[in-house]
Amino acid sequence: MTAVFGGTLLMLAAWLVEALFGYPGWLYRRIRHPAAWLGAMIGGLDRMLNRPPAGHALRYVLGMAASVATVALAAFAGAAISALLPASAAGFWAEAVIASSLICSRSLHVHIAAVSSPLAAGDLAGARVALAHVVGRETAELPPDGVARAALESLAESTSDGVVAPLFWGVVFGLPGLAAYKAVNTLDSMIGHRNARYAAFGGFAARLDDAANFIPARLTGLLIAAAGLRPGAFAVMWRDARRHRSPNAGWPESAAAGALGVRLSGPRRYGGAESAEPWLNSGAGDPGPAELRSGLALYCKALGLAALLLGLFAWRQYAVP
Repeated sequence: MTAVFGGTLLMLAAWLVEALFGYPGWLYRRIRHPAAWLGAMIGGLDRMLNRPPAGHALRYVLGMAASVATVALAAFAGAAISALLPASAAGFWAEAVIASSLICSRSLHVHIAAVSSPLAAGDLAGARVALAHVVGRETAELPPDGVARAALESLAESTSDGVVAPLFWGVVFGLPGLAAYKAVNTLDSMIGHRNARYAAFGGFAARLDDAANFIPARLTGLLIAAAGLRPGAFAVMWRDARRHRSPNAGWPESAAAGALGVRLSGPRRYGGAESAEPWLNSGAGDPGPAELRSGLALYCKALGLAALLLGLFAWRQYAVP
Protein backbone atom coordinates (compact mmCIF):
# COMPACT_ATOMS: atom_id res chain seq x y z
CA MET A 1 0.00 0.00 0.00
CA THR A 2 2.75 2.49 0.88
CA ALA A 3 4.33 2.00 -2.54
CA VAL A 4 1.03 2.97 -4.17
CA PHE A 5 0.15 6.04 -2.11
CA GLY A 6 3.54 6.99 -0.69
CA GLY A 7 4.74 7.44 2.86
CA THR A 8 3.98 11.17 2.96
CA LEU A 9 0.30 10.83 2.16
CA LEU A 10 0.01 7.86 4.49
CA MET A 11 1.55 9.81 7.37
CA LEU A 12 -0.72 12.80 6.73
CA ALA A 13 -3.75 10.53 6.82
CA ALA A 14 -2.52 8.67 9.91
CA TRP A 15 -1.81 11.93 11.72
CA LEU A 16 -5.27 13.24 10.85
CA VAL A 17 -6.88 10.11 12.29
CA GLU A 18 -4.77 10.32 15.45
CA ALA A 19 -5.39 14.05 15.94
CA LEU A 20 -9.15 13.60 15.60
CA PHE A 21 -9.65 10.38 17.54
CA GLY A 22 -6.48 9.43 19.40
CA TYR A 23 -6.26 5.82 20.58
CA PRO A 24 -9.74 4.85 21.81
CA GLY A 25 -10.00 3.80 25.43
CA TRP A 26 -12.31 0.90 24.60
CA LEU A 27 -9.72 -0.46 22.18
CA TYR A 28 -6.96 -0.12 24.75
CA ARG A 29 -9.05 -2.05 27.27
CA ARG A 30 -9.59 -4.83 24.76
CA ILE A 31 -6.18 -5.26 23.13
CA ARG A 32 -3.91 -2.77 24.95
CA HIS A 33 -1.59 -0.72 22.70
CA PRO A 34 1.18 -1.61 20.22
CA ALA A 35 3.70 -0.02 22.58
CA ALA A 36 2.47 -2.37 25.32
CA TRP A 37 2.99 -5.35 23.00
CA LEU A 38 6.52 -4.18 22.31
CA GLY A 39 7.05 -3.59 26.01
CA ALA A 40 5.96 -7.13 26.83
CA MET A 41 8.44 -8.52 24.32
CA ILE A 42 11.28 -6.32 25.56
CA GLY A 43 10.49 -7.17 29.18
CA GLY A 44 10.60 -10.89 28.39
CA LEU A 45 13.94 -10.57 26.60
CA ASP A 46 15.28 -8.51 29.49
CA ARG A 47 14.33 -11.16 32.06
CA MET A 48 15.70 -13.98 29.92
CA LEU A 49 18.97 -12.46 28.70
CA ASN A 50 20.02 -9.68 31.06
CA ARG A 51 21.76 -11.69 33.77
CA PRO A 52 24.52 -9.91 35.72
CA PRO A 53 26.80 -12.99 35.99
CA ALA A 54 27.18 -12.96 32.20
CA GLY A 55 29.61 -10.04 32.31
CA HIS A 56 29.54 -6.61 30.68
CA ALA A 57 30.66 -7.57 27.15
CA LEU A 58 28.32 -10.56 26.81
CA ARG A 59 25.39 -8.59 28.22
CA TYR A 60 26.06 -5.84 25.67
CA VAL A 61 26.02 -8.37 22.83
CA LEU A 62 22.86 -10.01 24.16
CA GLY A 63 21.21 -6.59 24.52
CA MET A 64 22.20 -5.72 20.96
CA ALA A 65 20.69 -8.99 19.71
CA ALA A 66 17.49 -8.35 21.67
CA SER A 67 17.25 -4.82 20.28
CA VAL A 68 17.85 -5.88 16.67
CA ALA A 69 15.29 -8.68 17.00
CA THR A 70 12.67 -6.32 18.43
CA VAL A 71 13.16 -3.67 15.74
CA ALA A 72 13.25 -6.29 12.97
CA LEU A 73 10.04 -7.89 14.18
CA ALA A 74 8.28 -4.52 14.35
CA ALA A 75 9.46 -3.57 10.86
CA PHE A 76 8.41 -7.00 9.51
CA ALA A 77 4.96 -6.64 11.06
CA GLY A 78 4.57 -3.21 9.48
CA ALA A 79 5.73 -4.49 6.09
CA ALA A 80 3.39 -7.48 6.27
CA ILE A 81 0.38 -5.30 7.09
CA SER A 82 1.26 -2.89 4.28
CA ALA A 83 1.67 -5.74 1.79
CA LEU A 84 -1.50 -7.58 2.76
CA LEU A 85 -3.87 -4.60 2.60
CA PRO A 86 -5.54 -4.08 -0.79
CA ALA A 87 -4.27 -1.35 -3.10
CA SER A 88 -7.41 0.72 -2.78
CA ALA A 89 -8.74 3.71 -0.89
CA ALA A 90 -10.17 1.37 1.74
CA GLY A 91 -6.81 -0.32 2.17
CA PHE A 92 -5.05 3.03 2.38
CA TRP A 93 -7.32 4.27 5.17
CA ALA A 94 -7.06 0.95 7.00
CA GLU A 95 -3.28 1.31 6.97
CA ALA A 96 -3.59 4.93 8.09
CA VAL A 97 -5.75 3.90 11.05
CA ILE A 98 -3.17 1.29 12.06
CA ALA A 99 -0.32 3.78 11.64
CA SER A 100 -2.19 6.36 13.73
CA SER A 101 -1.73 4.17 16.82
CA LEU A 102 2.03 4.85 16.65
CA ILE A 103 1.69 8.67 16.76
CA CYS A 104 0.77 10.50 19.97
CA SER A 105 0.15 14.19 19.26
CA ARG A 106 -3.34 14.17 20.78
CA SER A 107 -2.45 12.15 23.88
CA LEU A 108 0.62 14.30 24.52
CA HIS A 109 -1.52 17.44 24.57
CA VAL A 110 -4.05 15.73 26.85
CA HIS A 111 -1.39 14.65 29.35
CA ILE A 112 0.31 18.05 29.55
CA ALA A 113 -3.04 19.86 29.73
CA ALA A 114 -3.84 17.62 32.70
CA VAL A 115 -0.85 19.20 34.46
CA SER A 116 -1.57 22.73 33.25
CA SER A 117 -5.20 22.95 34.38
CA PRO A 118 -4.73 22.14 38.10
CA LEU A 119 -1.52 24.18 38.21
CA ALA A 120 -3.38 27.24 36.87
CA ALA A 121 -6.15 26.64 39.41
CA GLY A 122 -3.68 26.56 42.31
CA ASP A 123 -4.03 22.80 42.84
CA LEU A 124 -0.32 22.02 43.20
CA ALA A 125 -0.94 18.51 44.56
CA GLY A 126 -3.13 17.64 41.58
CA ALA A 127 -0.58 19.04 39.15
CA ARG A 128 2.16 16.96 40.78
CA VAL A 129 0.09 13.79 40.49
CA ALA A 130 -0.63 14.47 36.80
CA LEU A 131 3.02 15.25 36.14
CA ALA A 132 4.12 11.94 37.68
CA HIS A 133 2.39 10.19 34.79
CA VAL A 134 4.61 11.84 32.18
CA VAL A 135 8.08 12.29 33.74
CA GLY A 136 10.54 10.01 35.48
CA ARG A 137 11.84 12.49 38.04
CA GLU A 138 10.48 12.85 41.57
CA THR A 139 7.48 15.17 41.65
CA ALA A 140 6.17 14.98 45.23
CA GLU A 141 8.05 18.07 46.43
CA LEU A 142 8.32 20.10 43.25
CA PRO A 143 7.33 23.79 43.59
CA PRO A 144 4.99 25.33 40.98
CA ASP A 145 7.88 26.49 38.78
CA GLY A 146 9.43 23.01 38.98
CA VAL A 147 6.16 21.41 37.87
CA ALA A 148 5.81 23.84 34.96
CA ARG A 149 9.44 23.34 33.96
CA ALA A 150 9.22 19.54 33.99
CA ALA A 151 5.98 19.59 32.00
CA LEU A 152 7.45 21.93 29.38
CA GLU A 153 10.58 19.81 29.03
CA SER A 154 8.50 16.67 28.59
CA LEU A 155 6.27 18.43 26.06
CA ALA A 156 9.24 19.65 24.02
CA GLU A 157 11.13 16.34 24.02
CA SER A 158 8.02 14.28 23.35
CA THR A 159 7.11 16.51 20.42
CA SER A 160 10.18 15.01 18.81
CA ASP A 161 9.94 11.44 20.13
CA GLY A 162 6.18 11.06 19.89
CA VAL A 163 5.22 13.08 16.83
CA VAL A 164 7.99 14.38 14.56
CA ALA A 165 10.25 11.31 14.64
CA PRO A 166 7.46 8.79 13.95
CA LEU A 167 6.22 10.94 11.08
CA PHE A 168 9.74 11.38 9.73
CA TRP A 169 10.50 7.66 9.62
CA GLY A 170 7.01 6.95 8.31
CA VAL A 171 7.56 9.36 5.43
CA VAL A 172 10.93 7.77 4.64
CA PHE A 173 9.98 4.08 4.99
CA GLY A 174 6.20 3.91 5.35
CA LEU A 175 4.51 1.80 8.01
CA PRO A 176 7.59 -0.48 8.45
CA GLY A 177 9.74 2.57 9.26
CA LEU A 178 7.14 3.95 11.65
CA ALA A 179 6.84 0.61 13.45
CA ALA A 180 10.62 0.18 13.60
CA TYR A 181 11.02 3.64 15.11
CA LYS A 182 8.38 2.88 17.74
CA ALA A 183 10.34 -0.24 18.68
CA VAL A 184 13.56 1.76 18.97
CA ASN A 185 11.90 4.38 21.16
CA THR A 186 10.27 1.76 23.39
CA LEU A 187 13.57 -0.06 23.79
CA ASP A 188 15.26 3.14 24.90
CA SER A 189 12.53 3.98 27.40
CA MET A 190 12.70 0.51 28.95
CA ILE A 191 16.37 -0.51 28.86
CA GLY A 192 18.33 2.50 27.62
CA HIS A 193 19.28 3.65 31.11
CA ARG A 194 22.68 4.51 32.56
CA ASN A 195 22.52 2.33 35.63
CA ALA A 196 24.03 -0.91 36.86
CA ARG A 197 21.35 -3.13 35.32
CA TYR A 198 21.14 -1.55 31.87
CA ALA A 199 24.47 0.17 31.14
CA ALA A 200 25.58 -2.96 29.24
CA PHE A 201 22.33 -4.63 28.17
CA GLY A 202 20.70 -1.38 27.06
CA GLY A 203 23.79 0.36 25.74
CA PHE A 204 23.13 -0.52 22.10
CA ALA A 205 19.44 0.42 22.40
CA ALA A 206 20.38 3.85 23.78
CA ARG A 207 22.82 4.51 20.93
CA LEU A 208 20.28 3.29 18.39
CA ASP A 209 17.71 5.71 19.79
CA ASP A 210 20.25 8.54 19.61
CA ALA A 211 20.83 7.78 15.93
CA ALA A 212 17.13 7.45 15.10
CA ASN A 213 16.32 10.79 16.73
CA PHE A 214 19.30 12.77 15.41
CA ILE A 215 17.50 14.39 12.47
CA PRO A 216 13.96 14.54 13.97
CA ALA A 217 15.17 16.27 17.15
CA ARG A 218 16.81 19.04 15.17
CA LEU A 219 13.79 19.38 12.90
CA THR A 220 11.61 19.67 15.99
CA GLY A 221 13.85 22.37 17.41
CA LEU A 222 13.56 24.36 14.19
CA LEU A 223 9.77 23.96 14.16
CA ILE A 224 9.42 25.11 17.77
CA ALA A 225 11.77 28.05 17.34
CA ALA A 226 9.99 29.13 14.14
CA ALA A 227 6.53 28.75 15.72
CA GLY A 228 7.55 30.88 18.70
CA LEU A 229 8.13 34.02 16.62
CA ARG A 230 10.70 35.17 19.17
CA PRO A 231 13.89 36.42 17.43
CA GLY A 232 16.27 34.94 20.00
CA ALA A 233 14.83 31.41 20.01
CA PHE A 234 17.12 30.14 17.27
CA ALA A 235 20.16 31.66 18.98
CA VAL A 236 19.25 30.03 22.31
CA MET A 237 18.77 26.68 20.61
CA TRP A 238 22.07 26.88 18.77
CA ARG A 239 23.95 27.98 21.89
CA ASP A 240 22.41 25.69 24.52
CA ALA A 241 21.29 22.49 22.75
CA ARG A 242 24.71 20.86 23.19
CA ARG A 243 24.73 21.58 26.92
CA HIS A 244 22.01 19.01 27.50
CA ARG A 245 23.07 15.53 28.65
CA SER A 246 21.12 14.06 25.73
CA PRO A 247 22.55 14.57 22.22
CA ASN A 248 19.00 15.13 20.94
CA ALA A 249 16.62 16.34 23.67
CA GLY A 250 18.52 19.59 24.06
CA TRP A 251 17.38 20.81 20.63
CA PRO A 252 13.61 20.93 21.18
CA GLU A 253 13.99 21.83 24.86
CA SER A 254 16.35 24.77 24.27
CA ALA A 255 14.18 25.93 21.37
CA ALA A 256 11.15 25.90 23.68
CA ALA A 257 13.11 27.76 26.36
CA GLY A 258 14.07 30.45 23.87
CA ALA A 259 10.63 30.66 22.28
CA LEU A 260 8.89 31.02 25.66
CA GLY A 261 11.53 33.21 27.29
CA VAL A 262 12.08 30.86 30.26
CA ARG A 263 14.87 28.69 31.58
CA LEU A 264 14.54 24.90 31.42
CA SER A 265 16.47 21.82 32.51
CA GLY A 266 18.64 22.46 35.57
CA PRO A 267 19.05 20.27 38.68
CA ARG A 268 16.46 17.58 39.42
CA ARG A 269 16.09 14.38 41.45
CA TYR A 270 15.80 10.79 40.19
CA GLY A 271 15.37 7.94 42.66
CA GLY A 272 16.52 10.06 45.58
CA ALA A 273 19.72 11.19 43.84
CA GLU A 274 20.44 14.73 42.69
CA SER A 275 21.23 15.19 38.99
CA ALA A 276 23.11 18.43 38.30
CA GLU A 277 21.87 19.25 34.81
CA PRO A 278 22.91 22.56 33.19
CA TRP A 279 20.34 25.28 32.54
CA LEU A 280 19.00 26.01 29.08
CA ASN A 281 18.49 29.75 28.49
CA SER A 282 19.95 30.32 31.95
CA GLY A 283 19.47 34.10 31.96
CA ALA A 284 15.68 33.86 31.74
CA GLY A 285 13.15 33.44 34.54
CA ASP A 286 11.37 30.34 35.74
CA PRO A 287 8.16 29.19 34.04
CA GLY A 288 4.79 29.25 35.76
CA PRO A 289 1.19 28.33 34.90
CA ALA A 290 0.97 31.04 32.23
CA GLU A 291 4.13 29.84 30.49
CA LEU A 292 2.88 26.25 30.58
CA ARG A 293 -0.33 27.34 28.85
CA SER A 294 1.80 29.24 26.34
CA GLY A 295 3.86 26.09 25.87
CA LEU A 296 0.76 24.15 24.87
CA ALA A 297 -0.14 26.88 22.40
CA LEU A 298 3.42 26.80 21.05
CA TYR A 299 3.11 23.03 20.66
CA CYS A 300 -0.04 23.43 18.56
CA LYS A 301 1.61 26.09 16.40
CA ALA A 302 4.71 23.96 15.84
CA LEU A 303 2.61 20.97 14.82
CA GLY A 304 0.51 23.19 12.57
CA LEU A 305 3.70 24.31 10.87
CA ALA A 306 4.82 20.68 10.56
CA ALA A 307 1.47 19.72 9.02
CA LEU A 308 1.74 22.59 6.54
CA LEU A 309 5.24 21.57 5.49
CA LEU A 310 4.25 17.92 5.22
CA GLY A 311 1.25 18.87 3.11
CA LEU A 312 3.38 21.01 0.81
CA PHE A 313 5.87 18.18 0.45
CA ALA A 314 3.08 15.76 -0.43
CA TRP A 315 1.64 18.22 -2.96
CA ARG A 316 5.03 18.72 -4.61
CA GLN A 317 5.69 15.00 -4.63
CA TYR A 318 2.37 13.70 -5.92
CA ALA A 319 0.35 16.53 -7.44
CA VAL A 320 2.93 18.51 -9.41
CA PRO A 321 3.85 16.84 -12.75
